[in-house]
Amino acid sequence: MTGSARVLILSFVVLLAAAPALAQDEPAQDALTVFLDCDRCDFSYIRREITFVNYVRDRTEAQVHLLITIEQAGGGRAYTLNFIGREDFASVADTLNYASSNTDTDDERRAGLVQVMKLGLVRYVARTPLAGQLDISYDAEETQAQQTSPEDDPWNFWVFRVGVNGSFDIEEVTDSYRFSGSVNASRVTEDWKFRISAGGSYRENNFEVDDTTFTSVRRNGSARALAVKSLGRRWSVGGFTSASTSSFNNTALSVTISPAIEFNIFPYDESSRREFLFSYFLNLRSFDYDELTIFDKTHEVLLHQEFEINLEFEEPWGEAAASFEASNYLTDFEENLTDLYQLELFGYVEVRVVRGLSLFAHGSVSRIRDQIFLPKEEASEEDILLGNIRLPTSFGYSFSLGFSYTFGSIYNNIVNPRFGS
Repeated sequence: MTGSARVLILSFVVLLAAAPALAQDEPAQDALTVFLDCDRCDFSYIRREITFVNYVRDRTEAQVHLLITIEQAGGGRAYTLNFIGREDFASVADTLNYASSNTDTDDERRAGLVQVMKLGLVRYVARTPLAGQLDISYDAEETQAQQTSPEDDPWNFWVFRVGVNGSFDIEEVTDSYRFSGSVNASRVTEDWKFRISAGGSYRENNFEVDDTTFTSVRRNGSARALAVKSLGRRWSVGGFTSASTSSFNNTALSVTISPAIEFNIFPYDESSRREFLFSYFLNLRSFDYDELTIFDKTHEVLLHQEFEINLEFEEPWGEAAASFEASNYLTDFEENLTDLYQLELFGYVEVRVVRGLSLFAHGSVSRIRDQIFLPKEEASEEDILLGNIRLPTSFGYSFSLGFSYTFGSIYNNIVNPRFGS
């Protein structure tokens, strides 16, 4: 190796070793430490826009735990920002809200969220040595321009969305095509929720094997409508109707009409942090099948009922969810079909155990005895291998378990997007 080559390699190693010190500023020692807890936030943008705090990777290192939860609202998204004080700020807590519109761009949405975050953090920063470096401004003209009332809304809370997409993938011996589209309309107020949606998809896969082409086709379509009335802080009633078609489920057309009732142990205005729901649906269903079913039916009308329990928590220590669903067909008006039922239990938990260590697990178990749509004719090997139809089963299980452990510097201030990572 030549002397110049040795010098070049040595210089490169020195630059790599020095790069962290050159590229990263030391965190401000007196700045407020914040743990940002949000599943769908633009962390890089937030760190660039809010530079008067130090971000840490673990809540146990933070003076403020900022827990942000996001729910779908009538005309966009509803953000709930929970400011949870820790250490010297343990007695200081606050909750702020931010709502974005469906017509907002991602940039407008994240800018609005950051503005509310700044407002919430000011009361904490005001108690730190950095308070004297903050300045508060007020734009009266902009505020007046943004002040509108529901009476000024020409759409009367209605929001519409239309989407179409398609894709294709072609190789030497295979090709696939997929097309789908959807239309949605909704109107959400404190007293009523209306939603109408329709969509469909078509997927085709072609495989060439020994000069023979095998084709797999799936078609699906559905239309749904609901009207829900609020009855106080814990009760709701609603009416639902739907129509669907599915080649995978041997269904040419299925139509359902359902009255329903729901009770929430916790008030609905706490739904961003916790829910404990009990729901009951009574469904009148009509089926037209593509092929004769295992019950020798090509058409039938059935009464069906569903009972659901859903429990969800999102807390500083992590999050947890559990659900139980039980359903069965009551009668076909000629014979008792109470043995046609389905039970499903699902659970999920994610816990921050100690500093940097998180555990998560989720699983489900199902007892399936209500596949009335199964075709009587035995499925061909081709249909089974290509996944064209649903196969009979009496149960279903799934389970996942994992952990993550992070250690090192507690600070997480720097944004460096080079090479996309």
